[in-house]
Amino acid sequence: MGKALPNISESEWAIMNVLWNHSPQTANDIIQSLQKHTDWKPKTIRTLLDRLVQKSVVAVDKSQKVYTFSPLYSQEECQKAETQSFIQRIYGGTLKSMLVHFIQDEKLSDKDIKELRTILDEKPDDTTK
Repeated sequence: MGKALPNISESEWAIMNVLWNHSPQTANDIIQSLQKHTDWKPKTIRTLLDRLVQKSVVAVDKSQKVYTFSPLYSQEECQKAETQSFIQRIYGGTLKSMLVHFIQDEKLSDKDIKELRTILDEKPDDTTK
């Protein structure tokens, strides 16, 4: 991912999740989807959608009578950017300090610990490059 991903607000994430689930979609499709589990007004959803288009996170196809919207970034790209931003803000940019914090504070079962060990054991060692 060459260019930095614009910040996506919590409300905008809800719209992105709808688009990642299925796209392209019309604004009305997105509104119907979100109104099933939010009390947002259609105008609010359209404003959030417009913001995502302005941020170049969502593309709008104006070739048909009814405009359709599609995500320009994958869910994985956005999650990765959000994770990096979180680690930078909260833990001074070091993943290790965040992991240590979680491992010390969380009640991990033997199964969780075993799973974490397996993940770490399977991770290739980058120092050999």
